[in-house]
Amino acid sequence: MNFNRIVCFDLEMCCWNDGRESRTGEIIEIGVAELDLTNGEIVRRAQHFVKPEHDEVSQFCTELTGIKPEVIEKNGKPLATILKSVEQKFGGRHKIYAAWGRDDLILRQECKEKGIKVPFNEFLNLATLFKLQRHVKNKRCGQRYAMEVAGIEWEGRQHSGYDDAYNLARLARTMFLPSEGSE
Repeated sequence: MNFNRIVCFDLEMCCWNDGRESRTGEIIEIGVAELDLTNGEIVRRAQHFVKPEHDEVSQFCTELTGIKPEVIEKNGKPLATILKSVEQKFGGRHKIYAAWGRDDLILRQECKEKGIKVPFNEFLNLATLFKLQRHVKNKRCGQRYAMEVAGIEWEGRQHSGYDDAYNLARLARTMFLPSEGSE
């Protein structure tokens, strides 16, 4: 296990606001940012669009995430292909993966449904860790709020997996390397 790196990831899923059953739709984007804990550098980033098998990108989803159906159609690949690429490029089972909240459960469930191997063994929920470290009493503490508490300005578009993963790596840097500052 490589304890010198944390691979931060963020998922974006199909979503609706038309009264459909409230469940998580299929994954349509995986953003990844790798943080080197020895020097505090974000050493690698990636954005992967995933082509859903059963769901579609709604107008509401496009407004929320910025992801258009034609982008998924043109650039999306099957989840299995994306996860294999993430495992190869980011070290898979040899690294610790982290997300804000329980994106691991969403990913594990979709992998189970599709018969795909999850690309990591070790997982950290940085939301829980942040609340413990900072003694945050709010039951709901979003990533953007946590960044404000840590004195870090948000970069990019919220609900973009690519930007959310990068911002999470920036926040993780302050959690694991507090003497390094935020940038």
